[in-house]
Parts: sequence; C-alpha cells; structure tokens
Amino acid sequence: MATSLYTLIAHSFPDDRRLVAIEAPDRANLGKGFRSSWSFADLESNAARYASLIADLGLKRGDRVAVQVEKSPEALFLYLACLRGGFVFLPMNTAYRTDEVDYLVGNAEPSLMVCDPAREEEMLVIARKYGGMQVLTLDGLGRGSFGEAAGRVRDAHPPVDCASADLAAILYTSGTTGKPKGAMLSHGNLAANGLALRDAWAFTEHDVLLHALPIFHAHGLFVACHTALLSGARMIWLARFDSDQVIRHLPEASVFMGVPTFYTRLLDNPAFTRDVVAHMRLFTSGSAPLLAETFDEFKARTGLAILERYGMTETGMNTSNPYEGERRAGTVGFPLPGVEVRVMTDEGAECATGEIGDLQVRGQNVFSGYWRMPEKTTEEFAEGGWFRTGDVAMIDADGYVHLVGRAKDLIISGGFNVYPKEIEGLIDDMPEVLESAIVGVPHRDFGEAGIAVVVLNKGASLDEDTLLGRLKETVANYKVPKHAAFVESLPRNTMGKVQKNLLRETYRDACR
Repeated sequence: MATSLYTLIAHSFPDDRRLVAIEAPDRANLGKGFRSSWSFADLESNAARYASLIADLGLKRGDRVAVQVEKSPEALFLYLACLRGGFVFLPMNTAYRTDEVDYLVGNAEPSLMVCDPAREEEMLVIARKYGGMQVLTLDGLGRGSFGEAAGRVRDAHPPVDCASADLAAILYTSGTTGKPKGAMLSHGNLAANGLALRDAWAFTEHDVLLHALPIFHAHGLFVACHTALLSGARMIWLARFDSDQVIRHLPEASVFMGVPTFYTRLLDNPAFTRDVVAHMRLFTSGSAPLLAETFDEFKARTGLAILERYGMTETGMNTSNPYEGERRAGTVGFPLPGVEVRVMTDEGAECATGEIGDLQVRGQNVFSGYWRMPEKTTEEFAEGGWFRTGDVAMIDADGYVHLVGRAKDLIISGGFNVYPKEIEGLIDDMPEVLESAIVGVPHRDFGEAGIAVVVLNKGASLDEDTLLGRLKETVANYKVPKHAAFVESLPRNTMGKVQKNLLRETYRDACR
C-alpha cells in the first residue's frame, strides 16, 4: 500500500474523471469567471500546478507552507498540492490576530505564507521581522497573487513518494502555559485515521458530503475532506455554516458533519423538518461535547440519531459511536479500528470498568510529537507509546467511552479549543484586576462557553463590556468568554489552589 496520503487519495478517485467532486453553490450566481464545480481531474491538475508554483518559489520537501485564508475550493487544492509536493501544511485559524500569527510564524519558520489579500501588509511586516518568508494572497473566490501566479503555471509537479513517517502537517494547539504547541502529523497518521473513518462510517463513492465546516481545523480539513476524498465521494462545498443554506442543500446530500452549534441552530430553524433529511444516512458531531438534550431533540425531530465521536489535534479521531448499532447520548462510543484506549489511575494502574481516570490512546493515528519541543513530547507520552490525552474518562460495562472532564481545564467552545491560562493571563495584566479564573460551563449553542470570574484591585472599577471588549482586541473572538462575573475573592482549597469545580457549579446556568 502506498504511504503517501496524496497517492492514497488520488487512487481513490473514481475511474469516471468527469464525475463532479466539489460543487460550490455560493459561486453559482457570481457570473462569468467564477467556477462553481470541479471534477476529480480538476482537483488533481490544480494540485499539480499549485505544487509546481510552490517548488518554483524555491521551497523544498519538508519546508512549511503557512495558510490563513477564507474557505474555498482553491484552498483545498493548496492543501493537496502540499501533500503532493512533500511540503508541510500549516493551517491557521482565520480569526487569529496579528500577535497570534506572529508567534506561530516565529516558531514554525514557514518559507511561504498564503494569506487573505486584506492581511497582506500585516504578513509582510511579520515576514520582514523573521526573514526568509515569502507572502502571496488568496481570497475566498480564488483571487489573489497566488491564484494569478498558479494560473500561469503549466508544469505538473510529480507526486513525491512520501514515507509514512514524513511530516504532512503541523497544527497548533495551545497548552496550559498559554504557549501554542505544534502537533506534527505525518502522512501515515492522517492516512490511517482517514481510512479508519471511511470504513467505520461506510463511506462510498456514491455519498455526497455537505461540507459546512472551516478547513483550518482538523475536523473540516482532515475528518471531513479525507473521508470524502479517500472514498471518491462528492462534496457540496459551503463557504460557511448558515442554517438556511444547509437546509436548502440537505436533500442533495447523504452525509453531514458538524459541531454541536450547527445542530442547535438547525433545530432552531422551523424549516428543518423530517422531510428535509429524508435522503440523509449520517449526521456526525464532534469538536465539542454534544448535550444529551440536543441529541434527544434532534432524534425526535428527524428520526435520526447523531453519531458522536471523539478526537483531538494530536491524534485525529480515537473513538466513535457505531454506524451500525446503538448510538448512546453522552458517550463517544468505541475505539476505532487500529486505535487502543485505556483509562489509568494516578498510580499508573489500569482502571476497572466504570472507574474514572486519565484517558490514554495508542495507534498509528497518534502524532510523533510537538514541533521543536522534545521535552514536552516526552512528558506527554507514557511508557509503551501511550499518549496522555489530558481527558478524564471511564469505560462502561458495554465498552462505551464516557468523557467525564478534562484534567487540563480545556474549554471547547463551538468546536474550538480555549485554554484558560492564556485568557487568564491577559485579564490579570489589566491594571484594574487582581486575579481571575476562566471556567467552562454548558452552552446550548456552543456546547461549552467560557466564564471569566474576576477579582478587582481594591478601589478599582471595571465593567463586563469593557473587559470583554479589551479581550476582543487581542485574541480571536472564540477565545473571549461569553460572560464576566466580578467577585470579592476566588474559592481556594487548603493548598491555595483555585477550586474551579466550585466556580463551574456556581455559574453552570449562566449561559443556558
């Protein structure tokens, strides 16, 4: 079997090259010059041209390509070009502010940055700061200096025969220190996970995936795109989630992948009826906890059970509720083929059935480590290659995995990771603030939301709108708490540690 992910994808394309692979309804009415559909042959030819352009810019196998652009078919072609040419893809959240991008560029040292035209000047400033990074642009319609340059390329860059261990992508995930860490994902990691999901969820070339997720995130780029591409399935490509637009295209689809927020918004739309989903075979949810009430309401409305699964940036998907079999609300199902999971006590013994402990995983899906952080990599792995996820879980008598909490206080809001330490540091730096604590609480729309509990310096004055407004100027909006509460003091235990469990209980209904 080929080890290069690109080769696996190309071999999965149907023999009929005229079959439409991607349709972008958003572009259908834009007029002459805007493509709204692409075939599998188009995917391959564009990836080949894009890879040639990147090579012509002087990049070699293993060089990093940073990408912060709006979702578009061309952005997907750019990702495939990196796989084809052996370049390392580095996607960045489009919500990241300049300081956040600056840190990632300084750490990853990409040779090329492809950004939205509106941010070109910012990126050129960062490029001059570090040196050696070229900057090209690409917007949501495929326009920009990268698209123009690619249009002049006629050469097809041959696929590089990447080995399973070769680096394919770096995805940054923050930590309890607030400093993002680059998770190094190999061709073998991504291929193993994509093939496992394709088979576990019964994907075939007859499927049509309605794609409304962002593609700077593992969910939209790896889980959604890989399962479709590795099965030769078509995709209906929406630039972003909009409940009306999703409902309009659901009758043309067979599969939809979303975060809990997507499902609560669909349920809030009266046009979302059982008739709309009559041809659907699968709805999946991930990237954030799915509330049992959302699961039950969706099933009552549609007659279909959402399939919830569990994964993380460092491992891809680890577990999934069964495609055939009972999908249990409040659980994330069973380990995927090729993935092992175990729950461990603090003393290093394996937990008994129903006992709560630290969740660890092992398999070909698990990343090789953090970019340029060997000590942190060693710290996160237990003996025998088991990765410490930082999640607290238990496995019931039937083998279903239940996520109970997160040892590192990670908040997953609307599918995005929010690390309290980063936001607490920004709040604590405000002159009016003595100290703060960020906790996650249930949120019907986002699955989970951050609450800032703040203690002010004696005599200081600061209101909620001002505090949240300052944060919005500094970090991506998804990191900003949904609410700020001001208190006289934070609850602490006898050792002086803030009791976040008490804060979560106190404010658990603040975002209901």
